[in-house]
Amino acid sequence: MIMQNIHTVDQTMEDNIIVSKYCFKAREIFGEVRIQYASLAKIVPSYQYYRYHDQWRFITQRLCFLVALVIYFEVNLLVDKKTVAEILGVKNNKEDGFHLDLEDFLLGLLQLSAELSRFAVNSVTNGHYHWPMQIATFVNNLNAGFRLLNLKNDILRKRFDALKYDVKKIEEVVYDLCIRGLISSARPIEEPPTEELPIEKASTEELPIEEAPTE
Repeated sequence: MIMQNIHTVDQTMEDNIIVSKYCFKAREIFGEVRIQYASLAKIVPSYQYYRYHDQWRFITQRLCFLVALVIYFEVNLLVDKKTVAEILGVKNNKEDGFHLDLEDFLLGLLQLSAELSRFAVNSVTNGHYHWPMQIATFVNNLNAGFRLLNLKNDILRKRFDALKYDVKKIEEVVYDLCIRGLISSARPIEEPPTEELPIEKASTEELPIEEAPTE
């Protein structure tokens, strides 16, 4: 219900209603979620986490998406895994016990792009023309981050392929607004090169910068 409300903020309402009303209500629900995860952590031994992981993985992915959506509307930033774990009341690292699985977190972020592409379209319908440009920049940055990961041919790869269509859909909305003079023609961030980088380097250390040869 809360997520549906963000798509019906009409032109007479200010943007801060989303934060002050809907995001606040969502955070109240996250408090109830923490209680449920705490109960689950007492039942499931840490060494048998992945034995029962399928019982809660899909709801966890959905909750990761909802946390990311709330953080985006509150501070216009992409949430990190540690923050999501804290909001849900679980551990960030596997060694610490009942934790947030990395794949669940990433799949939750990929759901975010689909919801924001829908919100970009509905915001134009509701008379809020500035949202698509802001969302285009954010989703392009999200796309750039996932391009740094050398994803295997699994569910993450398939969801990432769908992200490309979300980027295209949002850019089409921005283009339509620009040619109609409803927003300035400033372009969102361009997509980075398609070269993929190994996940180990992309996630744990800075990438080396090659110096140009001197003549």
